[in-house]
Amino acid sequence: MSTSAATELKQAPSLSPRRSAMKWLLDAGLRRNMGLILALALLFVLGAVTAGERFADSNNVMTIVRLAAVTGVVSIGATFVITIAGIDLSVGAVLALSAVWATTLSGQAFADSTSWIFMALTAMGVGAAAGLVNGILIAYGKVVSFITTLAMLAAARGLAEIISDKKTQIITVDPFLEAVGGNLFGIPVIVLIFILVAIGGWVLLNRTTFGRRTFAIGGNPEAARLAGIKVERHTMAIYALAGLCAGIGAFMLMARTTTGSATHGTGLELDVIAAVVIGGTLLTGGRGSIFGTVLGVLIFSTLTNIFTLNNLSLSVQLVAKGAIIVIAVLIQRQLAARQSRT
Repeated sequence: MSTSAATELKQAPSLSPRRSAMKWLLDAGLRRNMGLILALALLFVLGAVTAGERFADSNNVMTIVRLAAVTGVVSIGATFVITIAGIDLSVGAVLALSAVWATTLSGQAFADSTSWIFMALTAMGVGAAAGLVNGILIAYGKVVSFITTLAMLAAARGLAEIISDKKTQIITVDPFLEAVGGNLFGIPVIVLIFILVAIGGWVLLNRTTFGRRTFAIGGNPEAARLAGIKVERHTMAIYALAGLCAGIGAFMLMARTTTGSATHGTGLELDVIAAVVIGGTLLTGGRGSIFGTVLGVLIFSTLTNIFTLNNLSLSVQLVAKGAIIVIAVLIQRQLAARQSRT
């Protein structure tokens, strides 16, 4: 144990080991993400000042979280990908393909005669399969992730258009809309799904061997290989996980819009990568934060809501998002340079 770690343990309050560890984790998480928490708080102040009661209304706050849910779930999967220094440009197209495939007439008829869960499983299965294809090509085909996922972006979007004949498919399975599109204990179900996926992602990344291997591969793939980690198999699994998250986001969006369309998820990859980068996950790999990603998603969702309430154009929103991404990357480079010097 290092001297600094020993000092921290000596200074820790005399709590039970479990409570002491939990308190330390919470404190560390708050310290690492304090800038994001302050930024989100400032955005809420800005919204209250510029939009007044319309922004501060509890229904509007719930709207912000509800709109963040789909992007948030997909961003959880992307956090794992970027932590291993990968990239996935196909998440929006995979989401569209999953939604279209799950809302075909035959699929809805089967769901009507069996259970609405079939539609959700179909969306998740299609998403995971597309992610698996990405993973195989990247891990075993040695194709660069940027090229692989760019190809999947085009192919998945094109396949979605072929399946739907470029038409919006209306969902007629009422039990699905009621179950996923409704509320539970006054909270939208899609928000609860977002919370569960975020908790699951945090546990997987920070409290399992899978997460430790993810950090190791992102930090130094060759060292991870020499340590006995099956880098190719793990990389394939991570891209499949990202596809699965896109599939979960697909049936959430299906419930929110009551449709399946080849246009779903257009531009989603920009929002996802932006949220992950803003959340502190390094593009160079080796460091990732699920909590930071959640905060990043909420920051962008709040910003969009403020722009909408103030009748600012979509073009202004895109410019603001682009500027935020550049600033976040510059900050990351400064932090990485500082860490290398120490």
